[in-house]
Amino acid sequence: MNRSEVAGEVTHRTPVLVVGGSLVGLSTSLFLGRLGVPHLLVERHSGTSVHPRGRGNNVRTMELFRVAGAQRRIERAASVLAENHGILQAPDLVGDSGEWLFTTMDPGGGLARFSPGKWCLCSQNDLEPVLLECARELGGDLRYSTELVSFEQDAEGVTARLRDRVTGECSTVAAEYLVAADGPRSPVRERLGIGQNGPGDLFHNVSVTFTSRRLAEAVGDRRFIVCYLTGPEADGALLPVDNKEHWVFHAPWHPERGETLEEFTDERCAEHIRRATGVRALDVEITGRAAWHAAERVAERYLDGRVFLAGDSAHEMSPTGAFGSNTGIQDAHNLAWKLAAVLGGWAGPGLLDSYDAERRPVAEATSARASSRSVEHSHPGYTPAPGAGGPRRPRGPGGPGGKGGGLLGVALGYRYPRGAVLGADPTQPIVPDGMRLTGEPGSRAPHLWLDRAGDRISALDLYERSMVLLSSADGTAGWHAAAGEVATRLSVPLDSYRIGFGTGADLTPEGGTDWAGAPGCPARPSAAC
Repeated sequence: MNRSEVAGEVTHRTPVLVVGGSLVGLSTSLFLGRLGVPHLLVERHSGTSVHPRGRGNNVRTMELFRVAGAQRRIERAASVLAENHGILQAPDLVGDSGEWLFTTMDPGGGLARFSPGKWCLCSQNDLEPVLLECARELGGDLRYSTELVSFEQDAEGVTARLRDRVTGECSTVAAEYLVAADGPRSPVRERLGIGQNGPGDLFHNVSVTFTSRRLAEAVGDRRFIVCYLTGPEADGALLPVDNKEHWVFHAPWHPERGETLEEFTDERCAEHIRRATGVRALDVEITGRAAWHAAERVAERYLDGRVFLAGDSAHEMSPTGAFGSNTGIQDAHNLAWKLAAVLGGWAGPGLLDSYDAERRPVAEATSARASSRSVEHSHPGYTPAPGAGGPRRPRGPGGPGGKGGGLLGVALGYRYPRGAVLGADPTQPIVPDGMRLTGEPGSRAPHLWLDRAGDRISALDLYERSMVLLSSADGTAGWHAAAGEVATRLSVPLDSYRIGFGTGADLTPEGGTDWAGAPGCPARPSAAC
């Protein structure tokens, strides 16, 4: 069947249809809106998430939100947990027993050398409304209680059948491209017949939200992101929501042993929390439960014709390290600028193939790293199967760069050995074991604080809407003249800047180094450009 055979007359046309309105779908809408790309987003649920989950936003994600103009709003929404930094592992909360896996996201206070951003602990139920507001301000058409019923594609575009879940009314949308951010069970991925690789399911948990006024007394001044409780009577993971009376507890669930979700009654959950924390007389009022599972899977490919996978539809990861949502948001940014370039006419459709070439290897390496960290952090309910997460890494110092090879290296050090990159070194690891920020082709462009007409900006603020040429202030006039001439001839948007570099570098709108030249200016700079 081709798209002309989808039932119903076309009632709406849009360049991009985004299916799924969670973190990755909303981020896709935000980034497309920033680039002036009209789009329609549909989400089957009636509104944004109500559950406090998916809350760790890493430095790279916050850099992208900074450029998109959303950083400050997100930080305001996250202010209640601004002082929570470390991860604690303890048999219970009685006394001072336990071990800090790390106590700060910025050991030594040196993060500002690498980035204008910082980690931000903003739960999904707080972050999604901010992204929704920003996306709508930029002109995004976002429709909740609307589901994708079917779709077909051909060489010209995608035709989708939508249904309003409130009224039952159906409509037909014609789009040039479809982005599927529709979750780990992705109906779009299934419809395309795209398989997945990886160990599969890792463990199951039941997430319990509850209130307790006395628990804050037991926690004291320990401001953790999560506390892994490992006592012999009951284990689990405790997460603060407001450091006062609202909490989340992840209890292990073993359906493979015949354990059913119905067995997790309020009484059982409350007693499990008391035993795990060691506070026998703890006041516990259960306010909600949600079952979830962790998995390590990556789609065999990220695109099929004019349809693209992003976020959980493309990859599933253990939550340890908060890599899943961050990788998905970064998928969205990579794809958004490429869609904008193709739709804007300054890049050919072949650029879109680089989305899979660049982002899928990053997900494969990162998902293995996430599983490895789950072992190291003793995540409740996780007994790793052979092949899950790769080899265990040695314990390091007390910062997040210790266990599991380091959060900062994963967040900022990933690289694209192929794709829309010239001169990348294919022998370098996709995700390094430690910090190796070089600005080489295929890697994230380096952060530098710059002065522009009296304003202090980051070099990363320059990358969003165009290709960017950076060169040293002296002896590189030829680069700028040649780049301008070539960009005009090819109708490619280009901004050129002279800063304190000793070489030339071409940067993509993603903020990645696409090419780097030798110091000075060659005899024929236009040929190099």
